[in-house]
Order: sequence, then C-alpha cells, then structure tokens
Amino acid sequence: MSTSVAAVTALTFLWLGMVVAISFIEAPLKFRAPGITIPLGLGIGRLVFRALNAVETVLAVAIIIAVVVTDWSGAGVPIAIGIAAAALGVQILFVRPQLTKRSDAVLAGGDHSHRSHAHLVYVGLELIKVGALIGLGTLALLA
Repeated sequence: MSTSVAAVTALTFLWLGMVVAISFIEAPLKFRAPGITIPLGLGIGRLVFRALNAVETVLAVAIIIAVVVTDWSGAGVPIAIGIAAAALGVQILFVRPQLTKRSDAVLAGGDHSHRSHAHLVYVGLELIKVGALIGLGTLALLA
C-alpha cells in the first residue's frame, strides 16, 4: 500500500469515526443528560459542530490532495470523496446558517417544541456523508 493510499484510508476512517461519534452519539445524548436545558444543549452543539466541521474540512482537503496525487483504478474513490466533500460543503454553506438562525431564535426565547426542517436536512446529509466515507474507506483498503 502506497503512502497516499494509506493516508486516504486512515484519514477517511478518522473522519468517519468523528462524524459517527459526534453526530449520532454525542449530539442526541447530550439532551438526555441531567440539568441540560434546550438553550444549554444548543450552545454546546453550536460549538461542537463548528469545531467538527472545521476538522472535517481539513480532513477533506487532505484526502482530496492524496486522491489527486495517486493513480486510482476506476472512478470510485474520486466519486466517493466528491460526495462526502459536497455533503460537507452543503452543510457548512447552506444548512448550518439556517440552523444558526433557528438556534438564535430559540436562545432568544422562541419556540423550541419541534425540530426544524434544516435539522432534518443536516441529518440526511450526515447519512449521505457516512455512506460515502464507508465506501471511500473500503475502496481505499481494497486498492
């Protein structure tokens, strides 16, 4: 296994682990912790997801560079990183600003009795990203 292929594999599974741990374990559980109110949970979530998205961006750029400098057989690896990076880009550029507006309203005392449509879109994009990362990691391992 070349250094570039090893880097793609390792960085992909690191990214996947971070997304699963934060988006699908930490985020839902934080609201079940004793003493955590909706405003407190939203404040924590905003910080955590801002940091996660920053690290994801660094990982995506590093993986894209490693993919570009490596000769891959087939288009699976470039397509998979393209899907994961596109999902991340949509989350950061379009969905997170909507979520920020919503959380600002809740933090200002607005209604928080239901999830926003943007939240469901974000979760859907997380699922797409997880699928793409599983595919990318598997293809890199098989390369």
